[in-house]
Amino acid sequence: MIKVSITILSYNRKDDLRETITNVLKSKLNGIILEIIVSDNASNDGTVTMIENEFPNIILIKSDKNEGVKGYNAAFNIASGKYILILDDDSFPEINSIQRMVEEFEKDDKTGIIAFDVRNYYDYKDISENISSSLMGKNKPKYLMGFNGAGAGFRKSLFDKIGGYPEEFFLYWNEMDLAIRVLNSSYKIVEFSDIISFHKYAPSNRTSTRGPFYYTRNLYWIYWKYFPFQQSLFKTIRLIFYSILHSFEQNTFIYIKASLSAFLNIKKIKRYKIKKNILQKLRISIKLAFIIFK
Repeated sequence: MIKVSITILSYNRKDDLRETITNVLKSKLNGIILEIIVSDNASNDGTVTMIENEFPNIILIKSDKNEGVKGYNAAFNIASGKYILILDDDSFPEINSIQRMVEEFEKDDKTGIIAFDVRNYYDYKDISENISSSLMGKNKPKYLMGFNGAGAGFRKSLFDKIGGYPEEFFLYWNEMDLAIRVLNSSYKIVEFSDIISFHKYAPSNRTSTRGPFYYTRNLYWIYWKYFPFQQSLFKTIRLIFYSILHSFEQNTFIYIKASLSAFLNIKKIKRYKIKKNILQKLRISIKLAFIIFK
């Protein structure tokens, strides 16, 4: 039997989390046992009580404050499975996808992360009813430079070797940071078209200042952490320029605030040397924070 640890970070999405867990438990499994770990970031909507009453067999980590992606690391640390499945509290795998994930991991020891094909939850019914026939014979591997944290398999032994998400980031760009370290360790990130998760994309989040703040601040840190000095300096200047430009354009101070935070907290970042071929393949959009949160 192979154990898979399902790790879910939760924060004030009690009903979504219940749906996520319920769908995980519907998964079709053969020779696989599940360990479900919910790491709660101090929800105040009754999430903890719901888990304790409705899913008593789930391992529950209770934080006394919202610590962002540090909550994921807490779950990764205690996971006892050979493989870890990373989910949001509003995402869940297609019914066959955990089984398929394990099958692909078992084929290749150098596969570090299996990136699920993350689909829109609101298309779930149409996709799930046609998935077997539409994807038959189309599950060839696609090699990636990153992954979506709403559905990704992670080799536990690799976590033990390189660690998990960068806790200083709190939120956003944490997947890219982890992906860079996975690739730099000579492991692969692979996607298969029939390994799928469904995610409740929330357009309302785009009006929050939290997104542009962390996207902007953490992008500085990605550059400073991984890029050679000359490239990092050039990208920093560009990022400062765009932060000022879009502050005027969008009538907000959030990008300036994020830039200041990046510089004031620069001591949190440690340089990390990555292989030249990995650096050459990275494609990071400097305009991302300024576009998707308009």
